[in-house]
Amino acid sequence: MKSLFVSLFLFFISSISAHNVLIAPYGKQCFYESLNKNDELAISFQVGSRNPYNSEQYTIDFYINSPQGQTVLKKTGLDHGDETITATSSGKYSYCFSNERTGVVDLDVSFNIHGVVYVDVNDPKLGTLDYAIQKLSQLTDDVRAEQGYLVIRERTHRNTAESTNSRVKWWSVFQIFVVAANSIFQIYYLRRFFEVQSVV
Repeated sequence: MKSLFVSLFLFFISSISAHNVLIAPYGKQCFYESLNKNDELAISFQVGSRNPYNSEQYTIDFYINSPQGQTVLKKTGLDHGDETITATSSGKYSYCFSNERTGVVDLDVSFNIHGVVYVDVNDPKLGTLDYAIQKLSQLTDDVRAEQGYLVIRERTHRNTAESTNSRVKWWSVFQIFVVAANSIFQIYYLRRFFEVQSVV
């Protein structure tokens, strides 16, 4: 039985954790990950609004700091991103989402953390049923959070598509109006031209 649990945990040694956070106007949210030297930390995120009818595309600033407080990565004005760093030293790295440059609305940020889970195969609790249930519950929460992340991305893309369709529709209406006005003007001008010619 213990070997079965060990196999299951080794199978899930590479984890994906999904999260959602609401960032207030002029606000900032930071999170922390403990890494060993040469570990890779990959973060993917999507920025959106919790209003399903809001088609605006908002942006945030994103940066990662080393355990020594140095900024190892900084990106500004992103509506989504896939960022990866390699730890140059062991310690606690921080990554932050900042809404400090915009004070309009709360921003809904859904993000995934792709990292490494270190499993101690000598841990005496590893083969217990309670430990397995706890880990499975954690994995279930991660799946639920991942679904929330996908919902945010789908909503953002749908709002963008609907906004684009609306702009195309009104642009087409404007073109029809311009063509109709131009046609009426040409007909009126030609009629006036022939009327003047006939009088002469």
